[in-house]
Amino acid sequence: MKLLITGGAGFIGSHIVDAALAKGWSVRVLDSLSPDLHPAPPVFDPRVELLTGDVTDPATVDSALRGIDTVCHQSAKVGLGVSFADAPDYIRNNDYATAVLLAAMERHSIRRLVLASSMVVYGEGAYADPWTGLPVRPGPRAEADLRAGIYDPRDPDSGAVLVPAMVTEDAALDPRNVYAASKLSQEHLAAAWARGTGGLAVALRYHNVYGPRMPKDTPYAGVASLFRSALARGEAPRVFEDGGQRRSFIHVRDVAAANIAAAESLSGAGTAGFRAYNVGADEVRTIGDVATALSSFSAGPAPVVTGEYRLGDVRHVTASSELIKAELGWAPAVGFDEGMREFATAPLRGEPV
Repeated sequence: MKLLITGGAGFIGSHIVDAALAKGWSVRVLDSLSPDLHPAPPVFDPRVELLTGDVTDPATVDSALRGIDTVCHQSAKVGLGVSFADAPDYIRNNDYATAVLLAAMERHSIRRLVLASSMVVYGEGAYADPWTGLPVRPGPRAEADLRAGIYDPRDPDSGAVLVPAMVTEDAALDPRNVYAASKLSQEHLAAAWARGTGGLAVALRYHNVYGPRMPKDTPYAGVASLFRSALARGEAPRVFEDGGQRRSFIHVRDVAAANIAAAESLSGAGTAGFRAYNVGADEVRTIGDVATALSSFSAGPAPVVTGEYRLGDVRHVTASSELIKAELGWAPAVGFDEGMREFATAPLRGEPV
């Protein structure tokens, strides 16, 4: 397979590079190598062909696609962001860049795409009525509840505090911040491209990815990175709300393996179309669990639960990954304790090695 990985110098992309090389595939990376994301130039395996450039530039993308048969699109601006002022950057780097890439893929008659999506497209995750067990779609959490320390969403009709459940791919999509809206737009673009060109597209809805090479402490980093960075400074991890937010924390090597499985599935598929899969761990853990594990494995200070909140955050999102297991044969291999023990001391991007 001749694979182009956009964002291949990044956290997840670099692990996909490793996994693809291990399969014996030909790998080309297109990455802007932006200095704010890569303080030091990344070192690639000599088998990797690196093109430095922006996915928003059609000429650069045309060069990157020559001789390629499958594209793994990882390049994106990620995270909740600082304020709505970040919106133009999200649209440019996520949606506009994806449109440029897909248009170029049509020009080059490339019909296979693996797209990095995210669990944020679901908004608040799946919930059930505490008495009947029936599914309920929650409304946005009220700030008055958050101020009062009531963090779980309510039934918009009865006002009852809801019980979290596992999210499946057929759940309602309800993006609740700019990043989430941009990721859902990427999925819609990929689906439209597949219908219009006869292409094959798989979107992988990553849940909370962590592991080596994660970006060092930034406003856009995942919570695991924020905790890990605090401990590296000798500070206690600060846990928002009550620390009970449920997530499916998934190791980056398992995410890379999911991308390989998706790319292989496209090479044998004959029917055009779009498919989305959750990529999450089997174990449901809380934000507080992650902070505690990292503190313990690094022998650092215990976490501090602050009660702070952000209106754009969701309370619980936990994935059912049964569909990708059944259809692509993928399953997570790295357990929570194993992964967190490694991550507690693994270098982050931007840290001295």
